[in-house]
Amino acid sequence: MGMLAIVLQILLFALVMGVAWVAIRAAEQGMLLRRRMRVRPVVEETSTAEGLIKSSKIENRALAWIQARLPTGSGKGPSRLSLTLAEAGFEAPSAASWYVLIRIATAVGLPLLLLLGQKISPMPLTGLKLMIGTLVLCGFGLVVPAMVVDLRVADRRQRIEHQFPDALDLMVVCVEAGLGVDAAFVRVSQEIAPSHPDISREFNRVSQELRAGRSRSDALRIMAERVHVDALRAFAALMIQTDSLGASITQCLRSYSSELRETRFLKGEEKAMRIPVLLTMPLVACILPVIITALLLPAGLDVAHHLLPALKRH
Repeated sequence: MGMLAIVLQILLFALVMGVAWVAIRAAEQGMLLRRRMRVRPVVEETSTAEGLIKSSKIENRALAWIQARLPTGSGKGPSRLSLTLAEAGFEAPSAASWYVLIRIATAVGLPLLLLLGQKISPMPLTGLKLMIGTLVLCGFGLVVPAMVVDLRVADRRQRIEHQFPDALDLMVVCVEAGLGVDAAFVRVSQEIAPSHPDISREFNRVSQELRAGRSRSDALRIMAERVHVDALRAFAALMIQTDSLGASITQCLRSYSSELRETRFLKGEEKAMRIPVLLTMPLVACILPVIITALLLPAGLDVAHHLLPALKRH
């Protein structure tokens, strides 16, 4: 009977979670459909609010309640958590709420699974071991989502850093062909979307902000703050200084493109120069013992066959 009760509790819990998930998804789909069918008012040209491109309002009440209790950033800007999630690729307004929900669910769910498993296990944990295991799983559930987000941030930064030189070369070609800078952002984002989706998304966002009325310097500065890649920061600073000084954008982009290409070449040489140092570890650990053994083995066999028997006679 005890085993049957545990199974029934697990099934009931899974059923409730499934029904709640289906209800939430249905509500979100219904709100999305109503929002698409709703006639939106025309945005005034003088509006420079943060939600100029996309609405930052969360429709789901539960997620909005969680979002309202999260720490906010300085002034009216987004919080540090929202910026980190956006840098990882989670740009939805409700990303911070889902992140908090996932951390709470993993921190509570893993110890709960351990406690439920004690009733099924033939050798359950008791006392201090059970307490330590529960605390370890709780900490594991809190740390793992943060680690996943940090890994996604680092991976996205690396992808953007590798993709940006190609996008810059194409932008130089577009500007030299006669396109304006604003039109070049649109053209480059369209052309590199299949092969370079990350930098294409950033350029597309810049072009949307420019069409919505935001100045080029503000759009580039926001992109540099959002991405945290040194090459893009230098590119934004170069474009802003070029606009303020009235210099030739074509010449500046060509110079920066050649400098960036040279920087990539130097980084490649640096990695190539590290190869002999990296090969030292497997050489010492794997090859050198084999060479020493091969050199000393004949002498060791001679000692074992001739010298040791002579010493035993004496």
